[in-house]
Amino acid sequence: MIRKLLAALLTTSLASAQQPASQPAQDPGKHAMVVTIHHDASDAGLQILRQGGNAVDAAVAVGFALAVVLPQAGNLGGGGFMLFRDARNGKAHFVDFRERAPQAATATMYQDAQGNVVPGLSTLGYKAIGVPGSVAGLAYAQQHFGRLTLAQDMAPAIRLATDGYVLSAEEARTFHASNLAQFPESKRIFQRDGNFYAAGDTFKQPDLARTLTTLAAHPDDFYRGKLAEQLARSVQTHGGLLTEADLAAYKVVDRNPLVGEYTTHGQRYDIITSPPPSSGGIALIETLNILSHFDLPAAGADRSTAQVHLITEAFRRAYMDRADYLGDPDYATIPLTQLASPAYAAAWATTIDANKPTPSAELKRPAGFLPPPPTAAPQPHESNQTTHYSIVDQDGNAVAVTYTLNGIFGCGATAEGLGFLLNNEMDDFSSKPGSPNMFGLIQGPANAIAPGHRPLSSMTPTIVTTHAAPGHPAELRLVLGSPGGSTIITTVANDLISTLVNGLTIQQAADAARFHQQYLPDTLDLEKRFDHATAAALAAMGYKINQANAADEKNPGTWGDSELIEVNAQGTLIGGHDHRHSFGSIASY
Repeated sequence: MIRKLLAALLTTSLASAQQPASQPAQDPGKHAMVVTIHHDASDAGLQILRQGGNAVDAAVAVGFALAVVLPQAGNLGGGGFMLFRDARNGKAHFVDFRERAPQAATATMYQDAQGNVVPGLSTLGYKAIGVPGSVAGLAYAQQHFGRLTLAQDMAPAIRLATDGYVLSAEEARTFHASNLAQFPESKRIFQRDGNFYAAGDTFKQPDLARTLTTLAAHPDDFYRGKLAEQLARSVQTHGGLLTEADLAAYKVVDRNPLVGEYTTHGQRYDIITSPPPSSGGIALIETLNILSHFDLPAAGADRSTAQVHLITEAFRRAYMDRADYLGDPDYATIPLTQLASPAYAAAWATTIDANKPTPSAELKRPAGFLPPPPTAAPQPHESNQTTHYSIVDQDGNAVAVTYTLNGIFGCGATAEGLGFLLNNEMDDFSSKPGSPNMFGLIQGPANAIAPGHRPLSSMTPTIVTTHAAPGHPAELRLVLGSPGGSTIITTVANDLISTLVNGLTIQQAADAARFHQQYLPDTLDLEKRFDHATAAALAAMGYKINQANAADEKNPGTWGDSELIEVNAQGTLIGGHDHRHSFGSIASY
């Protein structure tokens, strides 16, 4: 049971080849492991570990490598979060390099004269761009926690951009994205002006290689040098808001993670997870708090009707609170202690009917625990095109990183002459109270657009350890996370429950069919391959079922990408790579 919130959200701003077969690395004696969605990125991280780098060095190498080999989500032009746990002292850091709104941003910038949201304005093109944080965040992490130099960590990415990498069929198909075709620079680089890449082609990016080479020697050039000048000019020429002053003002924030407790099968665990501006950590803690009042194993096996029902109802309640209370902690007061309260969870648990769902429209928050939510109509979204990776080094240091461009290939536009795509992160703000964003999430006025603010996120990089006790120091157990927009939180929760509670292997957890409920819209989303008999039973209970792309034979109907590491009781590293994608891998030695 999660008993307490150990870390408050006091923050301190700081200046900041051919694809190998994917398989779990379960051999005893593994010293270090990197698990990512792309085999070249996994290899880049492992190369740095073999050179004497630690988990943070490897994470920096992977982050820059994914900017080359996963352009739809890996990035220089986006932002995200890095969660790092130091094995020497158990201290954890949450490096927040989330994008920020430009100073010229306004609360109504995506509305027309009648106050209606203009479709596409916050998702496509230059007005959708927030101030990128990835370069600052990776450089900050390397400087403060790495062992090698930034140039050493970036060398694999520079090589991949210069020499190119071989595209799989899945990767080549991705480059057909319609938003790329609408911007000449993106169409030139990723679509060869209509002469599309095919499986087996080598994709080289000389513009990006030059940019990476500059950053390896002078990372601050992205924010205060010639690169900053060129980037701002590229955006402003096409009507965007980003300026050199916005870039110069960007700051990384080293925040305290949230830490909660969860007990199952007699073992207490510490859940080290993401603070705001991520909504993921507190929603995960609240979900587990509520579920601690139910005997999940007694309810049935993993993905059984009864278990899915209980977990779904916990999701529903946590997402309701997410909608009303979460935003940028630097500008909004967020009742984290109350949201994480065991007493509050106990009160929520009593509202769950074991035999039927609670319609979201009828859901009533337990009284007496939280202040009234901000008075404005709630507003729903966050894209699926994010990526997550997990790393454990030879000393037991652990890193979980989730970062994003938001939508697939971000806003679709590439910085001219610089070779990297730009985010459409402004869509993660509330464009107008009561109007959903691209993911259908409800968000309140705490997440309104304002200059310098960081948009609310669902990204949930998480590390799980055993709970320290006298004579029993904490031991690393899980490193996990996922992309998936609003489904990130539920994916992470399900992976955690499947392994710690239901006894699935880490690979089984990564591959298990997913389910998701986010309060509004009031549907239970199931992956296409979710068991149909269970889906029918849930529908009979009263759920409105949305089985992803069930009628589309060509669409796999999946979401998320679990790239996980488990450390078993014997200290063996075991990787779980999500087989929903064909080009990832587990790299270890």
